[in-house]
Amino acid sequence: MKVALLISTYNWPKALDLVFQSVVAQTILPNEILIADDGSDSSTKKIIDEWKIKFNIPIKHFWQEDNGFRKTIILNKAISGTEAEYIIQIDGDILLSKKFIEDHLYEAKEGFFLNGSRSMMNETNTKALIDSGALCIKTMIKNVKNKINATRFPFVSKFFRKDHLKSNNVKGCNFSFWKNDFIKVNGYNNDLNGWGHEDIELAARFNNIGIKQRRLKMKAVCYHLFHEYLDRKNELKNLSSYQQVVKENITQCNNGYQECISINI
Repeated sequence: MKVALLISTYNWPKALDLVFQSVVAQTILPNEILIADDGSDSSTKKIIDEWKIKFNIPIKHFWQEDNGFRKTIILNKAISGTEAEYIIQIDGDILLSKKFIEDHLYEAKEGFFLNGSRSMMNETNTKALIDSGALCIKTMIKNVKNKINATRFPFVSKFFRKDHLKSNNVKGCNFSFWKNDFIKVNGYNNDLNGWGHEDIELAARFNNIGIKQRRLKMKAVCYHLFHEYLDRKNELKNLSSYQQVVKENITQCNNGYQECISINI
């Protein structure tokens, strides 16, 4: 099975560099890395180009003009650029424990998508990592807000695991799915602009075609760098779209993956 690691990013190259450091330390590397770049400046491209030399696997950089928060569009474009059968999705401020990819692949199963947990790093530790420019496990796990989410314990993890039709708790920063399932529901909804709920809206359409969520805890551990909240002016509109998908049992969005392929958005 070919697997792609999908990383969304926007104008935080120092964080992205730390993410790459956590990827190169993985016990199992993906077949390729997809960077979904929602309009970053040249400093992000510089970091990506440097890591292309360091990795022995392909890094594909998908970029679009900065025209507001259009994350769903660039995610669709990035996924259209891979032949991998399985996608593991994170954000460009998510640092991975060394068995993150291994855990996702171990738990992957036909008829399911995976929803992993995240631990939130505090501002002080985030600043220390960014300033140093070097990955430090002790700093990553120090004073996180949720110790359980920061702890990998596979034996205990199986007691937390849940397989069910649920979407409202999904986090796109620790998320994996089969590309064929993604295509069946027409991918991310390009009409969801601005921050919020594109991940649960996609997960709801997965549910509506019978794809269950497999919830992971104490496996696939990741650490979320601290940052200020983004502008959330479209959050309620996006939430309303999600609620409509659930209420009306919608399985495909009208403006999604296929539209990114067929026209130049």
